[in-house]
Amino acid sequence: MASQAGISTLLQRFVGETSLLQKAAVVFAGSLLLWASAKVQLPFYPVPLTMQTFAVLAIGTALGWRLGLATVLLYLAEGAAGLPVFAGTPEKGIGLAYMMGPTGGYLLGYLPAAAICGWLAERGWDRSVALTALAMLAGTVAIYLPGLLWLGALVGWDKPVLAWGLTPFLLGDLLKLSLASAALPLVWRHVGKNS
Repeated sequence: MASQAGISTLLQRFVGETSLLQKAAVVFAGSLLLWASAKVQLPFYPVPLTMQTFAVLAIGTALGWRLGLATVLLYLAEGAAGLPVFAGTPEKGIGLAYMMGPTGGYLLGYLPAAAICGWLAERGWDRSVALTALAMLAGTVAIYLPGLLWLGALVGWDKPVLAWGLTPFLLGDLLKLSLASAALPLVWRHVGKNS
């Protein structure tokens, strides 16, 4: 499953061609990684900072847009089915009721974020720090846009939506973006030395 541009993803580089069963196993494992990343929380206001967005962007980048998108779809389906896969679950509710809450738009944004990062990675954007940072920034914007639109529609635009749904997370997202931008090209350099 080489990309249209002829550039492999990290998954393809490490594993090579994969069968449908192997792809399903990778998608399932990725959904478990997303589940775990939602539970890794640092105290933050107004909601805890998780590694979930980092995992979404990294999964999309490492797996490519198709498997990255499939992974996020499975993760969201697990949550919709009532599994406590999201940050704050089961304490703050589960299933579709949780997904219709203030974070629903951000969860929806995971889909285009994984697809965008995966599509760009399939074109070599995960090989340099600068391009990886741009890919991660594009993925982050893809999370924030539906997240803020949903939050504003839910709580009302007369409320400080940006102060609640964007500003508190910028520093944490900058740190996660920096980590991914440094780590992914480093992995590619390591892979290049060992091939």
